[in-house]
Amino acid sequence: MSHRHADHDHVHHGSDLTPIEARVRALESLLTEKGYIDPAALDALVELYETKVGPHLGTRVVARAWGDAAFRARLLADATPAIAELGIGGRGGEHMVVVENTPGTHNLVVCTLCSCYPWPVLGLPPVWYKAPPYRARAVIDPRGVLAEFGVTLPETTRITVWDSTAETRYMVLPMRPAGTEGFSEAALAALVTRDSMIGTGLPEGIPTEPAGRPA
Repeated sequence: MSHRHADHDHVHHGSDLTPIEARVRALESLLTEKGYIDPAALDALVELYETKVGPHLGTRVVARAWGDAAFRARLLADATPAIAELGIGGRGGEHMVVVENTPGTHNLVVCTLCSCYPWPVLGLPPVWYKAPPYRARAVIDPRGVLAEFGVTLPETTRITVWDSTAETRYMVLPMRPAGTEGFSEAALAALVTRDSMIGTGLPEGIPTEPAGRPA
């Protein structure tokens, strides 16, 4: 267990923290003691991305694109200002590119070098997105990776992998589920999943094909 004393944390032996979490906690304690970081500011930043900035913002972007053809065109042509129309943006989203799934093409986003991610739109990246196995295999065997996420696509569907960088962050515009004509924007947003905006999932309501032979 750990607890905070004064301006720094103490990590006890026998802690439930993982080795990485313990190292992060120790580094935070050291930087705090040297006056390089303010724990209160750090906590506020974490709270921002955990409670205020998150995938729910991305679902608004997708829902608007599904229901507004003009917005969809602006989004695909130049995503950053289009997303800003909804009051969404910030560090890590200065240059956004949105790629559209179609019946013939499925897009998958990865960051092969580290864990670049569109934080202002999707919030904190999932742990698996930062893990070396995903970062390596998404490029080498995207169809196999998708199958592990429960997404089995027709072999005729082309899978395009987009490699995010510090300069450019990618987001997927998934296909709108059939039978959602007349849905409100809020109802459409409720169908959008975080993984569908990364490409490792599909919106609610879109069935996957029966499992087949990996390409």
